[in-house]
Order: sequence, then structure tokens, then C-alpha cells
Amino acid sequence: MAGQRRVVITGIGVVAPGGIGREAFWDLITSGRTATRTISTFDPGQFRSRVAAEADFDPLAHGLTPRQARRMDRAAQFAAVCAAEALADSGLAVADLPPERTGVAIGSAVGCTTSLEREYAVVSDSGAQWLVDPAYAVPHLYDYLVPSSLAREVSWAVGAEGPATVVSTGCTSGIDAVGHGCELVREGSVDVVLAGASDAPISPITVACFDAIRATTPYNDDPEHASRPFDNTRRGFVLGEGAAVFVLEEYERARARGARVYAEVSGFASRCNAFHMTGLRPDGRELAAAVTGALDDARIAPTAVDYVNAHGSGTKQNDRHETAAVKTALGQHAYAVPVSSIKSMIGHSLGAIGSIEIAACALAIQRDTVPPTANLHVPDPECDLDYTPLTARELPVDTVLTVGSGFGGFQSAMVLTAAGSAR
Repeated sequence: MAGQRRVVITGIGVVAPGGIGREAFWDLITSGRTATRTISTFDPGQFRSRVAAEADFDPLAHGLTPRQARRMDRAAQFAAVCAAEALADSGLAVADLPPERTGVAIGSAVGCTTSLEREYAVVSDSGAQWLVDPAYAVPHLYDYLVPSSLAREVSWAVGAEGPATVVSTGCTSGIDAVGHGCELVREGSVDVVLAGASDAPISPITVACFDAIRATTPYNDDPEHASRPFDNTRRGFVLGEGAAVFVLEEYERARARGARVYAEVSGFASRCNAFHMTGLRPDGRELAAAVTGALDDARIAPTAVDYVNAHGSGTKQNDRHETAAVKTALGQHAYAVPVSSIKSMIGHSLGAIGSIEIAACALAIQRDTVPPTANLHVPDPECDLDYTPLTARELPVDTVLTVGSGFGGFQSAMVLTAAGSAR
């Protein structure tokens, strides 16, 4: 990054299970409470896994108009509300953004799945009609088909006329979209980017897909404790939903206007294992390479990492793969640094979770607190790092590593550092 412009986070907006908004989100994940429950948006009785982490979200109560709520898919609503919160948090107004120097990068794994599935059920009479009748479709059906509508909605909301991109790399989409946004600022294409990710996948088709590969938990009788990353009794992840969007700014620009800076995005790297659609090599070699690449990009030694925000999905395959990767990348320091998974509290919102976890990391730096891993009572002996069980931990946090792993072999890592750190 020598000679490149520095990128900082000056605004954070979050929609997450357990609370809407940045502060409600932080309160939940530092309290160790969980937001997982029996699915309420449809009857899940026919499915193997019937629990999820749902966001109690009312688009009208959170600033959208009735027309916007009618037009936009739930994932787009999340993104728009997060963008508005992030912009207000940054101290900027739409009028402060030079349109041609403002970009948008939004990540999503499954786009507008909820509305697309709902409308297909309508036009096909719940699948009874092979030849569907388009006369029954809403006029916004095309928006639900194309994921680009997510970036468009955010761009329209803030008047951004710079690069607008949707990044879809499965469960690393949220990290990768922020990484892409940072590159736009670093290379000088823009000065400000609204970057983040959104997913609202709690729908019958998504639940059925994960049921088919037995990736989600069958702990239906105990939803609060169903998500158990790194615990020896875990049996799969809990599906979630949500979004997080950030205002990313060039460092000198932010400093000149006296902006509060949560953290600097100091390093980013991604890899692919080119191995298997859902499988992971147990040695975690590709994820370790992404971590090393992000640390090298940030010019930071492994021993400087104060906290690792784990992917921590709650599957045995992932938890062991990730543990091995952290050990490879950080060496002996892996045993000294706290690690935790907030998916234990808010579930796995697929492409959105990487951005939601970046929000947790930025707030951890600002507030010198490491969120816990909830429901970790019986540690997996093969996962032998310090996973910060049950209770948040107050300690100095200047450098955070966050990682993600996605179906298709995607592996990503990002390094965040405290504002004003010497570079």
C-alpha cells in the first residue's frame, strides 16, 4: 500500500437480528444474548431446520416511504436504511457528497430472493401452473431478478454518480464489497464510498437448499442455543438476515473535515481454494494465505493482532478449518489472541454477515471490547484457541483481523486498525 491513499470508516449503519441500528446491535453482541428463534415469517414445519435469526424490521418505522417499501425487496430495504444511518453517523449529508466522486459497493449472496420467491408463487399459483401468468406479477419483478438493484437503490438514495457495484462471492460478499470499495478510494477513483452488504434469505427456498445438504442446525427445540460455534455439540449453522453499510473516506479528507474515525481499513486479501463447492481442506491453507495477504497489505506483523473476528459458522468443517488457518497465519500468537464468533448471537446472514462483522470489529476498536462467543460450553478439543466464551472482554484493541469463508471456495480476510495508527 506504499504511496496509496488511506481509507477510513467514518459512518456505520446496521440492521441485525435483535436490534435495528448500530447501538442496538452493539448492545446485543456484547451482552452475550442471542436473537435466534423459531422462524415466524412462514410456516417452517416441513423443514429439518426451523430456526433462524430474524430482524424485527419495519421499513416505515425506519424511514422508508410506503412507495419505497412496496417497491423494494427486504434486502434492498435493509441496505437503504443502513446507508441512511451510516451517512448521518458520518456527519455528512447528501448535499456534501460530490456525485461524481462518490461510489457504491454492495455485497449480497442471494440478492432479492425473498420477493422473487414470493412473486413466483403468485404467478404460478404456488407452483401449480407450469405456464405462469405474468399479469399477476408486480411491476417491480425485474428488480427482484437482478441483484444490481441493491446498488442502484443506495446510489439513488445518496446521489452517487461514481462507480456502483454489486459483489456476490457467497458468504464472503460482505468483506469483499468493503474491500472493493476501499480499492476505489485507494486508487483515486472516488473520495467517498457507501460500502457494505445486505441479505434477507429467510425464505422457504433458502431453508430447503440448506436442509438438502444438512448445513443448518436441527436444534429446533432450543432456538436460543442452536448456534454453537466451536462447541463440540454443534450441528450446523443458524440462518440469519441483516445488513451493514459504511461510509468509507480518504483519510486526509476525513481528517480535514474533523470527522470521527472508527477505524482504518489497512489490509485486505482474498483467495479461492479451487477445491469443492461446499467442502474445505482441513489445513485451511487458502484462508491462511488470505490472512497473510491482508497482513502484508497492511504492513502489520501477526503478533500485532489484538482480536480475531472468526467466521465461526458453527459447522465442524468450518470451525476446524478456520482454527487451522489462524494457527498457520499467526503462528504461536494464535494461542494468545482472543477469537470470537458473533454468529453465535445473530446467526449467519450469508453475504451480509461479513459487513456486519466488520461493524463489530470497528466498534470493538473504538470501545476496546471483544464480543463473546455465546453458547460455548463444551469446547471442541480440535478447536483449542481462546474463543472468548459467553462473556465480552474489555481490553485494548488496536488491530483486528476479520475473516470469511464461503461456498465455492472463497476465502477473505481484512485488517482494521485504530484511527491515527502510524503507517
